[in-house]
Amino acid sequence: MLVQFSMFPTGGDESASGEVSKVIDLIDKSGLPYKTSAMSTVIEGEWDEIMSLINKCRLKLKENNNRVYMVLTMDDRKDAKNRLSGKIVSLENKLNRKIKS
Repeated sequence: MLVQFSMFPTGGDESASGEVSKVIDLIDKSGLPYKTSAMSTVIEGEWDEIMSLINKCRLKLKENNNRVYMVLTMDDRKDAKNRLSGKIVSLENKLNRKIKS
């Protein structure tokens, strides 16, 4: 399963990077494969482990914030593994060249 999500507190300073870095720290320490971009993070794993991690992230932000905004997009494909990098490889094979990822 791949889950792409964005999560940040609302109502505080204009920049949320200090709070968002706490979420990235939890994700990084989880041991799950992930990729972070300027707008979202994609995590690969099983439903229970990903949902548990997302809840930990939510609770971390709620420690110092009254409101947390989240967007989640999920792709649950049976028996698929290594999709975080495999999807990129598949595109590169079809294009016959490397792409920015």
